[in-house]
Amino acid sequence: MTETHSTGLRGDSGLDAAQLVASRVLDVPDFPKPGVVFKDLMPLFADGAAFREVVDRIIAYHGPDSFDAVVGMEARGFVVAAAIAYATGVGVVPVRKAGKLPRAVHSASYELEYGEATLEVHQDAFTAGHRVLVVDDVLATGGTAAATLELVERAGGTVAGFTVLLELGFLGGRERLAPRPVHALLTV
Repeated sequence: MTETHSTGLRGDSGLDAAQLVASRVLDVPDFPKPGVVFKDLMPLFADGAAFREVVDRIIAYHGPDSFDAVVGMEARGFVVAAAIAYATGVGVVPVRKAGKLPRAVHSASYELEYGEATLEVHQDAFTAGHRVLVVDDVLATGGTAAATLELVERAGGTVAGFTVLLELGFLGGRERLAPRPVHALLTV
């Protein structure tokens, strides 16, 4: 359930979680290109107490026994996925940019606002029916997320959930992923 407050902050894990993430996001103008405002979550990762709280919120939302593995989307999603996997005692699987994984892979290409990209996951990443929690730092247009969810399923996994720390709601990523549920700690 999304909670909204008069400050305009909202998130699927309540106002305090949304405020926590918002307080640790830095806007970096004109990165990676002019006109883009990059949402830098490194201050959140660097704050041990805040990062632990975010990881705990994600686990509480989904339930610690609701997934068998955590997928981290390249690259900042790796940070979140590894922390969740460690805290719950499950494995972590990276979804990488093309050419970075050493064994047989499944690939999915998708459109970016400035071209095309390809993601990959090892073909043997999951056993049939493996319940997989997919996590990333930011949801924008949803292209990367849609490709990742497709890869999990092609590799034999079952998507148990999808979580991001920050959703840029005005870009429509949540709608692109429908009917799959999206869990965002902060939506702007």
